[in-house]
Amino acid sequence: MTAPTPQAVALFHSVSHALRAEKIAKAAGIACRLIPVPRHLSSDCGVCLRFPLAEQSAIEQSLSNQIDYYEIFPL
Repeated sequence: MTAPTPQAVALFHSVSHALRAEKIAKAAGIACRLIPVPRHLSSDCGVCLRFPLAEQSAIEQSLSNQIDYYEIFPL
């Protein structure tokens, strides 16, 4: 049995930013999906973008100058 892939989440100021970020990331070929924000991280927006931790730099690069994200947290 293999260990699960380490994941991270990007938090956004609004649901519309999260939806747009998902579209941008998928267009860049990054495997991701929207999930509810874990309660221990925040209760602001409600949804966040989950992706493999190894893709963090690709996410940051894809979203730079397009979407403002609040923060990225490893899970």
